[in-house]
Amino acid sequence: MAIDPKSKTVLQLVGVVGFMGAMAWASVPLYSWFCAVTGYGGSTSVATASSDVILDRTIKVRFDASKEPSMAWEFKPMQPEMELRIGEEGLAFYEAYNPTDRPIAGQATYNVAPFDAGNFFFKIECFCFTEQVLQPGERVEMPVVFYVDPEIVDDPDAKFTNHITLSYTFFEIDLPEDTQAALATDPGSKASVN
Repeated sequence: MAIDPKSKTVLQLVGVVGFMGAMAWASVPLYSWFCAVTGYGGSTSVATASSDVILDRTIKVRFDASKEPSMAWEFKPMQPEMELRIGEEGLAFYEAYNPTDRPIAGQATYNVAPFDAGNFFFKIECFCFTEQVLQPGERVEMPVVFYVDPEIVDDPDAKFTNHITLSYTFFEIDLPEDTQAALATDPGSKASVN
């Protein structure tokens, strides 16, 4: 059975739109995976414990926050920067607020600048490791525990780094199934599921 040219064009356009939608949906997890595997974009490393070596040399860590344009949350660092010794454990907080009348789930991507410092910035705990769900009107403080690896001082490209910027971008994601199920079974809930 032959397909007429108009139907073929429509099918091709539907295929292109479907492919673009799938790529947009998968872009956040794919980018995070790509950066974690390759170190591209100043992605950080994950550690299970603090460094056992702390140097006398200090480094400033700046904190940055942004969100995709359609994300309704307010999101900001609670401190603009901190100075700590290389190898010393740092604790910083970001604040997120959901000003809407519906629950919203979000996932944060992150990077470090300068890119050469990304391999030496270790996160022990971070809100970016899991998805976050904020209820209507909810405000939360989200911690990140980190340190700068003392080996940075021996790296020919990163050893002159005096400032590191840790940046997070929040993207809205689908609500987890358990949250959707709770909303569906709560007849008094005014929140709608998107």
